[in-house]
Amino acid sequence: MGLVHTEREELLRAVEAEVGAGRPFALATIVGTSGSTYRRAGARLLVTADGTWLGNLSGGCLEGEVIDVGLRVIDRDEAELAAYDLSADEEAIWGWGMGCNGAIDVLVEPARTAVEAAEGLREAERSGRPHVLASVVSSPDVAPGTHLLVREDGTVSGGLPETLAAAVTEASLTALSSGASTRVDVDGTDVFLEVVRPPLRLVVCGAGHDAVPLVRAAGALGWAVTVVDDRSSFLTPERFPGAAGLVRAEPADAATAVGADDDTFVVVMSHNFVRDVDYLGSFLGTGCAYLGVLGPGRRLERLLDELATRGATPTAEDRERLHGPAGLDLGAEGPDEIAAAICAEVLAVRRGHGGGFLRDRGGAIHRRGAGA
Repeated sequence: MGLVHTEREELLRAVEAEVGAGRPFALATIVGTSGSTYRRAGARLLVTADGTWLGNLSGGCLEGEVIDVGLRVIDRDEAELAAYDLSADEEAIWGWGMGCNGAIDVLVEPARTAVEAAEGLREAERSGRPHVLASVVSSPDVAPGTHLLVREDGTVSGGLPETLAAAVTEASLTALSSGASTRVDVDGTDVFLEVVRPPLRLVVCGAGHDAVPLVRAAGALGWAVTVVDDRSSFLTPERFPGAAGLVRAEPADAATAVGADDDTFVVVMSHNFVRDVDYLGSFLGTGCAYLGVLGPGRRLERLLDELATRGATPTAEDRERLHGPAGLDLGAEGPDEIAAAICAEVLAVRRGHGGGFLRDRGGAIHRRGAGA
């Protein structure tokens, strides 16, 4: 996604503050990229009437240019599409100095339509399920910056004409199924379809001392973390100030107590063999996206052997989503480093990456998103 969740939350709060104060502003969104770019489609920058800004589109190289466009948009109250081609040698003349070899399209819209975009992002944030925010980039019939919010069930909200809305909805549901934002032409209307996912949901099973840095690290990434344990004395806000939820439940009932689906990531780390057997058995078969188990691989096999004696055998799908030992191979030592390794692995799984060295990747760092 173009915006990580901590960034998105900061920007949404800033937009809400400007709206609450009745101040004009402009919202700039990258709606297309080609080649190598610092940020991907969906990254945003808020421009206020006094020329201050919040957000990041290029690492600081193009922000001044975009702020100028934003001030013009505020003055005219009309959206504007700005294109920046940084692939030519002339970039040195213009002084952008991006150090990249690509191009970006930026849609800059005034407050009256930007509010609709912010409301759509906020709804997706709160719903716990992915949405598509469709934004008109250019059209012979519809004003740029007109939005349509498309939900998983096909329901929509926004201001597109009925026929166009139906076609955009169909394209949006296709984007949702692929999980990738894209730029499409719908009957002559250029539309950016942004797949907006809620914060990553992490369930930590076991509230021991080493769960504290994991919850802290995940919270710093903007993830929604739930800690589950059967010991109420361990489940305190003082121990886990960044947790979104603290749930007391027996290990065997953990999945039922917290809920689990294909957007749930789980780490089992109670350090108690009996508890971990029950935690693991609770989440097998739930379809959770990731099921990490702390400890050596041989311990995981012992846990699975114990479950097998109870008639609970993991499916091939369960095996694919099992990660034990949990975490990337970083040589991590101590709770804080192990927490970093686990968060890195969870992020790699969610993004569909292998977690190796970028220098060995070859080709683009990011998968290609919406074309410019």
